[in-house]
Amino acid sequence: MHLPDPPAPAPTGEAIVIGAGLGGLAAAMRLGAKGYRVTVLDKLDSPGGRGSAIAQGGHRFDLGPTIVTVPQLLRSLWADCGRDFDADVDLRALDPFYEIRWPDGSRFAASQDPEAMRGEIERLAPGDMAGYERFLRDAEARYEFGFEDLGRRPMHRFADLLKVLPRFAMLRADRSVHAHAARRVRDPRLRMALSFHPLFIGGDPFRVTSMYILVSHLEKQFGVHYAMGGVAAIAEAMVRVIAGQGGQVIQNAEADRIEVTEGRARGVQLADGRRFAGDVVVSNADAGHTYDRLLRDRPKRRWGAAKLRRKRWSMGLFVWYFGTAGTAGKWPDIGHHTIFNGPRYSGLVRDIFRRGQLAADMSLYLHRPSVTDPSVAPEGGDTFYALSPVPHLGHPDAVDWDAERERYRAAVLAELETHLPGLGAHITESLTFTPQEFRDRYLSPHGAGFSLEPRILQSAWFRPHNVSEELPGLYLVGAGTHPGAGVPGVISSAEVLGKLVPDAPAAPARAAVPVAAE
Repeated sequence: MHLPDPPAPAPTGEAIVIGAGLGGLAAAMRLGAKGYRVTVLDKLDSPGGRGSAIAQGGHRFDLGPTIVTVPQLLRSLWADCGRDFDADVDLRALDPFYEIRWPDGSRFAASQDPEAMRGEIERLAPGDMAGYERFLRDAEARYEFGFEDLGRRPMHRFADLLKVLPRFAMLRADRSVHAHAARRVRDPRLRMALSFHPLFIGGDPFRVTSMYILVSHLEKQFGVHYAMGGVAAIAEAMVRVIAGQGGQVIQNAEADRIEVTEGRARGVQLADGRRFAGDVVVSNADAGHTYDRLLRDRPKRRWGAAKLRRKRWSMGLFVWYFGTAGTAGKWPDIGHHTIFNGPRYSGLVRDIFRRGQLAADMSLYLHRPSVTDPSVAPEGGDTFYALSPVPHLGHPDAVDWDAERERYRAAVLAELETHLPGLGAHITESLTFTPQEFRDRYLSPHGAGFSLEPRILQSAWFRPHNVSEELPGLYLVGAGTHPGAGVPGVISSAEVLGKLVPDAPAAPARAAVPVAAE
């Protein structure tokens, strides 16, 4: 179905952005560069959304994303705003990126050095060298098409989809990431190492389109980086850019509904009754929340409640944030990023995504930023988070996290102590997030960690569009819209937005201000 582009906004130059996640902040920067006076309204008490942080007992816990894989996207965003990203954010390249460990004691260290990577393949699976090299060529081809082309331009017209279908077919986008890896290499450990990346954007590696093998090329081409101060430091730098453009970010301001006047989005009403007017409204809230809650009183042509219920949502996350004392220099073989695999790969993924069952076994991602950034922990200590993929809350017989939280945390600790002996005796601070926190803190449907799962029929044109199909004057950015989740995805969604919203026709007289509720 072809939907005509909505008419251009009225010439007042005011814009409202719902949500100060990285997508919303990037959208505000893009709109500010186009001449709009932008007001960002955010539910939390600090910017960054899932990339925000919490301080507790002298530790800074980065709550969500921990890496930057395509820094040129951020540098381009800053440059388009007349700023220098590297003057505002201290980005450090990591080497190795991460280490993957298996129960049999084998390990695989991923890095940007081609010779080091070939050495890892030779040591782990020497018979797979040729297949690995071919896999990297496959990843590059999908990066050029899926990221640089498809992922950085609008995909709201059905004609746009028709144009790319032959290329999708040629690249076998119908094949899953794991299936593609399995066609190139034989060793099951290497298949896992080349296929697990969709889990970091909420996708089942056995079901998500093979286009996502492009991540292997991203890592090889651009490296993996850490922002000193965490991703929250990037968010804070974005707020400073917005303020320099004459915009503002208002925290503790939860949007309750998008206001409609004469058939167009014209503002936002908050849960406390305050109202903000604007001629462009951008939602960085989850697309499901935007349509199901913020537009709850409007009939939907495409994204009604029944359709949203039928969609496949990304998995949930159990995240344990903990701080330790007296551990600096302890466990020297545990670096910044480590992935501990459990005894099952496909079976565990099936339990999480399809059966909706909390399995007895687990695979864990361990983040230890204190080896790179001492500011995250008191002197002599460490700051960690351990992440375990779990089912979201939308499955039948959903996990009761009130009952399971502490039991599961103890199970995570027991697993970690097989790699970090004596860990429990050093823990001084502890905080857990479950899908319940993702539902309540981030307003994520079903407590999903990454919005809609990036399957082929939930990607590109099939995903909620950056220009709303339901309401003129409304635009969407963030994980739930095109091109998808992850830091590169949400930053790119704002780049797409910048191509859809026309320049502000005149400089605004003042920033958007609240008006009395009716």
